Amino acid sequence: MFSLTQTSTRQREILEVVFRNGWDYMRGLLSGNKNNDEPQLPPPAVLRNILINLGPVYVKLGQLLSTRPDLLPGAYVEVLTDLQANVPAVAWSEIESLLQQELAKPISETFTTINPQAIAAGSIGQVHRATLKNGQEVALKVQRPGIDQIVAQDIAIIRGLAELVSLTEFGKTYDIVAIADEFVTALEAELDFTQEANYTDKLRSNLSNSRWFDSHQLVIPKIYWDLTSQKLLTIEWLEGAPLLSAQLSQTQEGKDTQTQRREITTLLFRAFFQQVYIDGFFHADPHPGNIFYLRDGRVALLDCGMIGRLDPRSQQILTEMLLAIVDLDGKRCAQLTLQLSEAGESVNLSGLENDYDRMLRKYYNRSLSKINFSEVFYEILQVSRNNKIRLPGNMGLYAKTLANLEGVTRGFYPDINLLDQIKPLITEVFRRQLLGDDPLQTLLRTILDLKSLSLRSPSQIELFLNRVSSETLKWNITVPELDKLRYSIDDSANRLSFSIVVGSLIIGAAIVASGSQTPQMLVVTNILFAAASFLGLWLIVSILRSGRLR
Repeated sequence: MFSLTQTSTRQREILEVVFRNGWDYMRGLLSGNKNNDEPQLPPPAVLRNILINLGPVYVKLGQLLSTRPDLLPGAYVEVLTDLQANVPAVAWSEIESLLQQELAKPISETFTTINPQAIAAGSIGQVHRATLKNGQEVALKVQRPGIDQIVAQDIAIIRGLAELVSLTEFGKTYDIVAIADEFVTALEAELDFTQEANYTDKLRSNLSNSRWFDSHQLVIPKIYWDLTSQKLLTIEWLEGAPLLSAQLSQTQEGKDTQTQRREITTLLFRAFFQQVYIDGFFHADPHPGNIFYLRDGRVALLDCGMIGRLDPRSQQILTEMLLAIVDLDGKRCAQLTLQLSEAGESVNLSGLENDYDRMLRKYYNRSLSKINFSEVFYEILQVSRNNKIRLPGNMGLYAKTLANLEGVTRGFYPDINLLDQIKPLITEVFRRQLLGDDPLQTLLRTILDLKSLSLRSPSQIELFLNRVSSETLKWNITVPELDKLRYSIDDSANRLSFSIVVGSLIIGAAIVASGSQTPQMLVVTNILFAAASFLGLWLIVSILRSGRLR
């Protein structure tokens, strides 16, 4: 509460804006017409006007909120997605002064020309076109002077409001303080242009080589690190136009416009699938203005300031979620949602499954090629909200990225069949997740794990049974003939371990046999099959001799 008391003037401004733009909404709140189970938000259009009138920081907050469909319904996400600050460009004299402070040399010794007219102006910075002394065209993204002080003041208010909302049921369910901290971190990161530069370099490195697409056809602008600082970002100038409004090159022999559109769409899908499901580091804002078609026919991804991350476990779950959607399997969707969810209140699994069944039912008679996957993911997030399941923040970025990508590609190439784009990539992703980049190394690691399991399982079971037999349980249950039971379980565990080893040997032999058929590999294959046969035969004989087949 201390932070709120230090910004009373700004609070009055905020209240004035809220009452002016959303009087009907505020009157409803003040009259007690509210539902404690739901967040009390003004209608989407009213919220948008409030954020615009509050200024650049709140416009940026609205843009960040648009990346969280896991928190807000689709109507809010749609309205906030295109939210832009109506901010005039800062006068060149102020920009020139800040630019000189950030450069090691005088401006005249660094640039041949700088256009004093900004080509774009945002809530945090503005962009100017310039030419280096070596003739290279660059874009200069310069931070608005004094914006860091404005951000610091409004961050204090955001945190104070979050503390108030955290007292409500909604605030406790969704841990509003933690969410506010996420937004604050994102806002503060916007003030450090070196972070965007690092993201850009990492994306360029990840996409510079790929087995899925021609990496030469995809461009990430180069960063000029000697001319980059916290308040200045200097990047390569790429001549082109936004993809949806670009005129395609006529210089590619033998390729008509439709063919080019299909190939560019495939390029984008494969590039983003690699980012999401292989690298776990993806451009999280692929809206139409950030995907450019260059004069030489290549495609560029711009503005890499918003990045999403996925750990390997999340990647695997989301891959399975795509398949569950294709199969219209509500039960599997429910299970995967719970695997993704953060720790929280208990969930009624049968109710969750019923919600998914109802949601997917409308797709039963629809061609899979016509399914809007981003719409389905938004509905999945809505089902999660309805069941008070809290998903990690990166799930919102993931869904928003898919929605933007799907929207751009459908607008660019309406004949796209998303299922045809997804199927071969999912197959490759599963193969990679199952076998890794080196199948032989994966096999050896699996064999070592199985060996460890077979060696440890009997002793661990025996230790557990010894403790059960020697210690008094709270409910004082006495199990007769526990020693015989222990030996029986030991025997079963040993047989199970041998069965696992036999199975792994057979799988290993099959994998080796499917590879190169060199004499050495044939010898290894024969040895593995022989070992598996011997152990399997021994296991069968021991079971028959025991006389316990049932």
